[in-house]
Formats: sequence, C-alpha cells, structure tokens
Amino acid sequence: MSENQESLVLHNYFRSSAAYRVRIAMNLKGLPYDYIPVHLTRDGGMQFKEPYKSLNPQQLVPLLDDQGFQLSQSLAIIEYLDEKFSAIKLLPASMEGRAKVRQIAYSIACDIHPLQNLRVLKYLTVKLGISEEDKTSWIHHWLGLGLSALEIELASSPTRGKFCFGDTPTMADCALVPQLFSAARFGVDTTAYPSLRAIYENCEGTPEIAAAHPSRQIDSE
Repeated sequence: MSENQESLVLHNYFRSSAAYRVRIAMNLKGLPYDYIPVHLTRDGGMQFKEPYKSLNPQQLVPLLDDQGFQLSQSLAIIEYLDEKFSAIKLLPASMEGRAKVRQIAYSIACDIHPLQNLRVLKYLTVKLGISEEDKTSWIHHWLGLGLSALEIELASSPTRGKFCFGDTPTMADCALVPQLFSAARFGVDTTAYPSLRAIYENCEGTPEIAAAHPSRQIDSE
C-alpha cells in the first residue's frame, strides 16, 4: 500500500473547507504528500490563472495528482484514497454504515458548504451588490438551517460515538470539522449544536486532524 504514497501531490488552499477535508483524510490515513499552494484571493485568484486553470477547469481546490492521475472534488478524492490505501479506512465496513457516513458528508459538502463558498459570496457582493451586513445574514441563515438539521440527526443517531459514526473518524468527520471551523470564522454561535461541538472537540483532540488545521499549513496567513 505504500509504494505510491510519495507521489501524491495536493493542490491546496489553507482556508478552503474542501481542501481541509482532504488534508484531514490524508493525515488520518498516514499518507505523505507534496502541498502545492493555490491562493484563492491573491492577485485575483491563482485558480483562474495558468497553469492551474488548465489542470482543473472547475478552477476550484483541491486537486489531487497521483502519478499523473488527477482528481478534483474533495469527497471523490477521499473515496479514491480510501479504496487505494485501505489499511486505515474512512468508510465503514457495512453497506449501511457507508451509506450513513456518505449521507452526513454529502449533506455538508452539497447542501451547507456551497452557499457560503468564496465564489458565491463574491457574486453576492460584487455582482449583486448586497451589503456586508446582508452577506453575513445570508451566511448565518443557511449555516443555521444546515447545522440545525445535522444536530438533530446526530443527537439522536444510534450509530454516533465519539465521532459522527462510531468511535473512529470517518469521511463524515472530515467534512464536519472544516464546516464548524468555517461557521466560527463567520461568527456563527455554535453553542446551539452541542452534539456537533462534542464531535468537533473529539476531532480536534486527534493529532492527525489537528495537524490539518488551516493555521498549521505552509500558506497560512
């Protein structure tokens, strides 16, 4: 399982929630990788310039390069790595468990995160001309709806343990940690989500997850 680990390259931005998910996954799986910074705001955004925009036509991060095989979309990357490097699994053994972990991860990555993504927020302010106050209200509204539903889901989940599913981290935790970090950065009061906060604290007490924090990355500002 280790012969190709050194060839992994991750195009990354320290504050990107999607890139943060993949860093957590790679750390949990013990996969070394080369970190290539792609600054999303400097000089108009490196993601819109060559050579990166040719590598990833979506002009988003992250992008994984595994010996020339390139893959975007954070959850697709995590599942690819979980299949290829299977010694430490981020998806449960049972079909039902995998489905539940995917449900949690997709609810964050597909329903919550996109509405406070950098390019969406820039469109609101630059193209539509909404105020910073209204932008903040937008963020808090959509984060509140998504996190409230996730809190109800996990508070009553019979499969929840120290983490979103059981007592070892899964892909669901890879998605949850960056989302709660982002919520705090946008000034959302997360005390209303005690189950989510408890999981987050357990995650932050896990060295591999803590090492993926934005403040610990080489391009951190």
